[in-house]
Amino acid sequence: MDRCQFDILEFFVQNHPFLSLEELSKKIGLPLETVKNVRSVLEEKGLLQNNKITDLGRKALEPYKAKRAILFAAGLGSRLLPVTQNIPKPLVRVNGTRLIDTLIDAVLAAGIEEIIVVRGYHSEQFDQLLGKYPNLKFVDNPFFETQNNISSAMCVRDLFESAYVMDGDLLLYNPKLIKPYQYESNYLGIPVDKTDDWCLTTQNGYIKSMVIGGKRCYTMVGVSFWSPEDGKRLANHLKVIYDRKDGKQCFWDQVALDFFQDQYKIRVRSCSSWDIAEIDTLADLKKVDCSYA
Repeated sequence: MDRCQFDILEFFVQNHPFLSLEELSKKIGLPLETVKNVRSVLEEKGLLQNNKITDLGRKALEPYKAKRAILFAAGLGSRLLPVTQNIPKPLVRVNGTRLIDTLIDAVLAAGIEEIIVVRGYHSEQFDQLLGKYPNLKFVDNPFFETQNNISSAMCVRDLFESAYVMDGDLLLYNPKLIKPYQYESNYLGIPVDKTDDWCLTTQNGYIKSMVIGGKRCYTMVGVSFWSPEDGKRLANHLKVIYDRKDGKQCFWDQVALDFFQDQYKIRVRSCSSWDIAEIDTLADLKKVDCSYA
């Protein structure tokens, strides 16, 4: 299935079917003539019928279905002290809702039932999530204090295939960013003219490099998706880097986006600061929840 066919099928899974070709073209961002031709092909194959996806169409999307979500939640959250002195950062409440809940709720809304939380700092406190989410699975990272987040990735490296991987301390405003199906591996990024933060440079929509600071690039957002092929490849590459003398102090994202960049083709998926936010400091927290002032 090519990308255009996927985009149209995936659109009809979650959206109102009664759209004109012009409306469909605008929603998907494809030329009108392309939409017309591709929709005809999908109808001929029996994947669409009367502007609705068929059972055969849903079956065709199965290879692209997200199987699980992995949430990294082991860190100390030291930049958010004193709020995180006795509580893991993902469990901090913003306007009454725990940060991690905004992610889990979106994952469940997308029909993804397997959710793994990698925990470390005050790990026992994550048990409170089971009251609301009884099917959560926990994996403990014993090295969260002495090693970088590659140690969390190593704990679950065999689960990256067809998986979302997220930082567990993000504030997700737009749950529709977590889709049931993804065509290829990708990272969320916010387009900016200039940043001093970690960012992604791109070429033809695909990630070219991950660097600190850049112009006309994408600020990194801690949400990625890994195709079956890339997820399997990443499991091996993570171990290669982790076993290096300096590997345990690496960021896990560096493995595919830096050390083995030439062996991956990872798209940037654009979003905005209205969709998702990183709460890194107490100042950030005060901006979104005045009760911390």
